[in-house]
Amino acid sequence: MRSMNKSISAAPRALELGRQVLNIEAAAVQALSSRLDDSFLHALDLILRCEGRVIVSGMGKSGHIARKIAATMSSTGTPAYFVHPGEASHGDLGMVVSDDVFIALSYSGESQELMTIVPILKRQGAKLISITGFPSSSLARVADVHLNAAVDKEACPMGLAPTTSTTATLALGDALAVALLDAKGFSAEDFARSHPGGSLGRRLLTRVCDIMRSDTRIPKVLNNVMLSTALLEMSRKGVGMTAIVDENDVVMGIYTDGDLRRTLEKRLDFNTTPVKSVMSENPRCISAESLAVEAVQLMEQYNINQMLVVNEQRQLVGALNMHDLLHAKVI
Repeated sequence: MRSMNKSISAAPRALELGRQVLNIEAAAVQALSSRLDDSFLHALDLILRCEGRVIVSGMGKSGHIARKIAATMSSTGTPAYFVHPGEASHGDLGMVVSDDVFIALSYSGESQELMTIVPILKRQGAKLISITGFPSSSLARVADVHLNAAVDKEACPMGLAPTTSTTATLALGDALAVALLDAKGFSAEDFARSHPGGSLGRRLLTRVCDIMRSDTRIPKVLNNVMLSTALLEMSRKGVGMTAIVDENDVVMGIYTDGDLRRTLEKRLDFNTTPVKSVMSENPRCISAESLAVEAVQLMEQYNINQMLVVNEQRQLVGALNMHDLLHAKVI
């Protein structure tokens, strides 16, 4: 009970401290925005003209941020990788060549591990971009471009743990990655290609032909049959509709569960009613090469659950419904 009371009494302070941290870090990131200048454009230009790779490096917490920046750049069209500065001085520096751009992260700008390898980088001819909190630091002064990530204070109450400074550095790295993405014309489809296993990859890379029902699984009847034949086809194929086609497989219309409800209201004889007299003409169709997300958008826009897939001659080549899209995890 004493432990629970202590936890409850500590809650107000914890909330206040949490809000304080978020406010301090938000203000620091906002301050970066007003401080961006031609140095940012120069760094962007160096990376855009880079004929090698982008290497990002840092020690300790800066190293964790460096890994994230490298990962973000790589997934947005700028191949980049992380190199540990300590390992670099013991052989890994052989990865770096003259065509590369090296981004060094150190808030103090005095990281011994980075400063040990900087002379070698400069001698090899690689371009150096530094991100520090001190423009007069050793690392900032030897860099080809320096980006200032200075913050007024750390969010840590003791002012010791890297908190605000790492957040600001990460935000600056994101700004670089997004600016590079835009400058390269990197598209959502490009992004999906580097994320094939994720939900975005499925949404942006899956095409209608990948998930549509084809061949004998397509529900279809000729336009001269009776409604009873169309209903049997709907029941057999289980898609909630059937396509109505001519002798050349050109789509003439569609008959859906909704059409069936309207037919029942009219009390028509299924055995004597031609399906073409009750079908919906000129149904919404889509091409097999269209992205599956386009089918989703059309279904939502027109409040329909099924679509026919046609070629340029409007011949039937497939069918799909909302369940197919859900099963493919496009939605």
